[in-house]
Amino acid sequence: QVQLVESGGGLVQAGDSLRLSCVASGGTFETNAMGWFRQPPGKEREFVAAITWSEGWREYAEAVKDRFTITKDDAKNTAYLQMDSLKPEDTAVYYCAADPVRGLYRSEYHYWGQGTQVTVSS
Repeated sequence: QVQLVESGGGLVQAGDSLRLSCVASGGTFETNAMGWFRQPPGKEREFVAAITWSEGWREYAEAVKDRFTITKDDAKNTAYLQMDSLKPEDTAVYYCAADPVRGLYRSEYHYWGQGTQVTVSS
């Protein structure tokens, strides 16, 4: 059974940085693609970034492209989301997701973590 555990969220000020972590367990095939999504208050969950273990493929949402970086540590089976130059509009619950196949949409990911809150004050 695949499990994803996120950590690293918190309350920061605009311009600060945070690094989110997502530890995956239960299957390397099932977690080949790992993505980060976020759900701002009162809004739909949206794609942030994704990466694959096998291809090193990465993709970012336009809103975060020059500020966020997704990486992975194969040895630890962990994906990271480095978030720099944070803005109040980045405030959301951030979710880690995994699937055997890479994707950009929520419906393409079978496995989800519980989420971690990121709050950016102005």
